[in-house]
Amino acid sequence: MDAPYPSHSLPIGATFARQARRTPDRTAVRGDDGELTYGELDDRSDRLARHLQDLGVAVGDVVALDAGRSVAAVVGLLGILKAGAAYLALERRYPPERRRLILEDAGARFVLTAPGASGELPPGCTALPLEAELPTRAPADPGVTPADSAYLAYTSGSTGAPKGVCVPHRAVSRLVLGADFLVTTADDVFLQYAPMAFDASTLEIWAPLLNGARLDLAPDRDLSVSELTKLVRHSGTTVLWLTAGLFQQVVESGLDDLRGLRVLLAGGDVLSPPHVNRAVAALPGTTLVNGYGPTENTTFTCCHVITGPVTGAVPIGRPIRGTGVHVLDADLRPVPDGETGELFATGEGLAHGYLGSPELTAERFLPDPYATRPGARMYRTGDLVRRRPDGVLEYHGRADQQVKIRGFRIEPGEVESALAALPGVAEAAVVAQPQPAGGKSLVAFVTGRPGDELSTLDLRRRLADVLPEYTIPSRVRIVDALPLTANGKVDRAALTAERSPGRPELAAAYREPAPGTETAVARLWSDRLGIDGVGADDDFFELGGHSLIGVRITADLQREYGVEISPVAFYLDPTPAGLAAAVEKARDAA
Repeated sequence: MDAPYPSHSLPIGATFARQARRTPDRTAVRGDDGELTYGELDDRSDRLARHLQDLGVAVGDVVALDAGRSVAAVVGLLGILKAGAAYLALERRYPPERRRLILEDAGARFVLTAPGASGELPPGCTALPLEAELPTRAPADPGVTPADSAYLAYTSGSTGAPKGVCVPHRAVSRLVLGADFLVTTADDVFLQYAPMAFDASTLEIWAPLLNGARLDLAPDRDLSVSELTKLVRHSGTTVLWLTAGLFQQVVESGLDDLRGLRVLLAGGDVLSPPHVNRAVAALPGTTLVNGYGPTENTTFTCCHVITGPVTGAVPIGRPIRGTGVHVLDADLRPVPDGETGELFATGEGLAHGYLGSPELTAERFLPDPYATRPGARMYRTGDLVRRRPDGVLEYHGRADQQVKIRGFRIEPGEVESALAALPGVAEAAVVAQPQPAGGKSLVAFVTGRPGDELSTLDLRRRLADVLPEYTIPSRVRIVDALPLTANGKVDRAALTAERSPGRPELAAAYREPAPGTETAVARLWSDRLGIDGVGADDDFFELGGHSLIGVRITADLQREYGVEISPVAFYLDPTPAGLAAAVEKARDAA
């Protein structure tokens, strides 16, 4: 597809300012730290933009933001864009080494911070408090265009380092202005729950703010499923985005609180047909949309509006307005409808490429041989699809080793490189294995160097110093040798099929759970984690647990005991004994 949608003539900051002039008194954003009207948000972001310009920020610069989910963060995003720079939202749960690496790679000279910001900054990078006194002068016109970069998003890299995706203003406008998969009205309320560092937040934040709707920010912490759905109901949310894993949990917990939704979007991974069908039946007044797309094509490439029960896999649909697709074979020739090929995306959603990586950019962003416009490009997604006769696309897996874990895109090679760099490790292979609770988890297999003794507990702890939490393998297994295929390559299929349900090495010695609640919680952990013999003092996270499984377990306990346990309980005392005590305390209080 050559020019699927006319270019948008204004960058994001100017588009928002135009909307603010139309509806200055309408509430723009609400969060735990207050709320602002469109006029107030426009004024505060203008003053922040002027402050940044006075410090020398201009078009082509990157300014980082470390403010969690807050109204102050939204002011920061707009201020950065109005100053002419691109924003880089930092995830607070990143380990310090990864934060440093990202800030250095991005060349960020400034980080806008709110109270609670953490982590040392690399040399040459200065923290700027968002609550500082700001000038009253309007910003100068920075001369930014829709083709300039609006934000930088880091994704997992196969070479061991994260890679920064440079997304232009026009790509965001194409996603949220005049979108055919989602018509945003001034009466809509969007709930922002995705971390701002990930591209789902692009839709959550800019769809309401550029269309005169209201943006509600979820509290800056993990929520239980019941907390999330109650927030949806009490806030009057009309448009909600959920990752595939969270969507499944919400469906299992009950959908009564979601009946006020006008649109429910889900995706980031393959949707479960049974859960989709339950949602369709329970939410007759809600439009359910399966959204598919890589960061490199700005959140969504294709969407499928689900109008009734599905049989078989849930399709990913058709390309959204402003985007085209090709389904090609290994020689970049179109494959006939009904046959499987690799999906290539074209159009205004394409990123510029990877920051500072011209070779990788050239490998993934190719000249579009089917375009009539000179210089047109297409992005190689690595996803295999099949086009039906009606033009709808079906997803058929990956053409490479990349995997999706809890909605996050992960290159096993990045985790393997981090493992191989640890003392005593000779070889490492990382694969995704199905979980008993649904979804997948990373499992690492490592061999040791002669004379060195490896500790799986120590390896996971060391990985936590350099990798984000969601990329750390749930299990690490030490083996004598990695299995090989006939041509001498690591047999990843054999590793994927390998199972070891035994209790891994943990910091705590095994203690048999006490009869009653402790035993019930330990058994629940065993079922959800696929591990035999969970002890009373075993650490949930050392066992490979993560927030999504924790949320699912709290929902199980709520059904079993009639009490609500916050996910915070997993962090206060992440053991069966600690969680059992929390259950008993909640029962006593009830």
